[in-house]
Amino acid sequence: MIQELDNVVLTVDLPQFGLASGDIGTVVMLHASGKGYEVEFVTLDGETIAVTSLLAAQVRPILHKEIAHVRRVAA
Repeated sequence: MIQELDNVVLTVDLPQFGLASGDIGTVVMLHASGKGYEVEFVTLDGETIAVTSLLAAQVRPILHKEIAHVRRVAA
């Protein structure tokens, strides 16, 4: 089960925030016992891009043997 401060992977695109499926965020709050999450997305140099509420189906835990990939945030 995903907990506060866990890193999670976005499973959908969120173009309104410049976010894409596969982006990594940090859970900053649980909603309704894990039915949703408040997730913060930050650039590698520390700039917060978005803090948004997401349904559990819109994120997933990071899996074993996954590797991060760098991309520029969409304008």
